[in-house]
Amino acid sequence: MRAVVITRFGGPEVLELRELDRPRPGPGEVLVRVVASGTNPVDAKIRQAGSWAGIPFPAVLGYDVSGVVEEVGPGVSGFKLGDEVFYTPEIFGNPAGSYAEYNVAPAGIVALKPSSLSHVEAAGVPLAGGTAWEAVIRRLSVRPGETVLIHGGAGGVGSFAIQFAKAAGAHVIATASAANQAFVRELGADVAVDYRASDAAARILAEAGGSGVDAAFDTAGGNVALSIAVTRPFGRIATILPPDGDLGGLYTKNQTLFGTFLTREAARLNEMAPLFDRGQARVLVDEVLPLEQVARAHERLDSGHGRGKVILSVTA
Repeated sequence: MRAVVITRFGGPEVLELRELDRPRPGPGEVLVRVVASGTNPVDAKIRQAGSWAGIPFPAVLGYDVSGVVEEVGPGVSGFKLGDEVFYTPEIFGNPAGSYAEYNVAPAGIVALKPSSLSHVEAAGVPLAGGTAWEAVIRRLSVRPGETVLIHGGAGGVGSFAIQFAKAAGAHVIATASAANQAFVRELGADVAVDYRASDAAARILAEAGGSGVDAAFDTAGGNVALSIAVTRPFGRIATILPPDGDLGGLYTKNQTLFGTFLTREAARLNEMAPLFDRGQARVLVDEVLPLEQVARAHERLDSGHGRGKVILSVTA
């Protein structure tokens, strides 16, 4: 099978197209033909200096799959050949990611693809969408009528977080650069705030009625201290990166801070799927590239710019 591998850490030039043996599923596993693979910032971080992930070389990166079940291993009863599925492979210690024509995964992390999404669209959901769902719906438990702050609303996780919070009935404030203000409003944000503005905190407090937002989600890093300042007493805060700055307000304001690291499970994907089928959430695909052009996708990831997902077309 065709696959993109790395044998060392470095820039996009370390990504190499090779022929590898097609894997076989073991007990409790499924073999999936990868139709499309999403790309995510974590892909580039591992490619650059990913010893922290414990991945042996040669390694295939990629942690978003949308594809078709080709074979089921012993003990698997929930899937059959031809099922269209999507999922996010494990990162730590896993040298067999989704930049390949075939991927083997535990059946427990695989879910049926929403029928309303193409494979290209579905490949943009599992990692970023799953992270947003875990934070907004499961951890922060956003409820109708609440005011929610999303930091980094134009990013992969933030764009889903805005849509999920709106679907939950919240009033959404999103931070973004001046260039992305219209974009986050298009996603459903009621208010867009330029995070570079000197009065950003005051603007957020004013939009939240002066007492603070009910919940805040930091998708960009470095915003937990600000979230504490603009979240009401007994409010909730979630972050996907280690918190920094002065966290003392968590104590004096009786706030709850949730660290959010995505575990792999089918249940979360099944919970999200109806929102896409009902049109309450959509996938913003910015560019589709063939597998051979994965280095170009990584150049985009390294730049930190761009809206929407860059998807790799892997098989027909």
